[in-house]
Amino acid sequence: MKNGVFDLKVPNSEKLVRYGFSNNGDLYTYKKKIMDGRFEMSVDIRAADGGVTTEVVDLCTGDPYTLHLIAEADGAFIGAVRAEYGCVLKEIADNCFERDVFKSDIAHKVIKYVSDKYGDELQYLWKNFPTNAVWRRKDNGKWYGALLVLSKRKLGFDSDEVVEIIDLRIDPDVLPSLVDGSRYFAGYHMNKKKWFTMCLDGSVTAEEVCGWIDKSYEIAAKG
Repeated sequence: MKNGVFDLKVPNSEKLVRYGFSNNGDLYTYKKKIMDGRFEMSVDIRAADGGVTTEVVDLCTGDPYTLHLIAEADGAFIGAVRAEYGCVLKEIADNCFERDVFKSDIAHKVIKYVSDKYGDELQYLWKNFPTNAVWRRKDNGKWYGALLVLSKRKLGFDSDEVVEIIDLRIDPDVLPSLVDGSRYFAGYHMNKKKWFTMCLDGSVTAEEVCGWIDKSYEIAAKG
């Protein structure tokens, strides 16, 4: 099922059960009456791949109701069904799913590193840019890292391959000797005198990235 509320998200099985889903192997099922009890809405979620399927049944006839899924279908009643259906899905997405934007092993390692060491989680600040996220210090609110997804061409490569990157603060005196255009780059969408960028594609090890995160965290303390 195509629905924007589940984009870049994966289900959390424990949250699904707490919310009221029943579990049958890999399939989690939730049922709710909508439209003052006239319809029953079923939501099935596959734990293996996060796939979501839905069905709305007219309890008066026992037949599936589908008009709310047809974009061209109009009318106050259809609109009301569509709105209530959407609200149910959004509530499930908000309560039972987690963000799953960054896929690489290195991204997962550095996200866990920051969470374990500093207790900070990525913050997704821009609705129109769902693959951009930042870390910031709790004491002064200063950013000390950003994760983004973009085309390698934007870093100067002759390639449209999509890559995950990390932006970090750096001592301006160190930056000129570090940037090499292959492993280290001037900060993407950041102050290019105070930030630098690395690709999370293995060109720099996770351990090295974490070391740079620590330095960036310290620099951010100074404002």
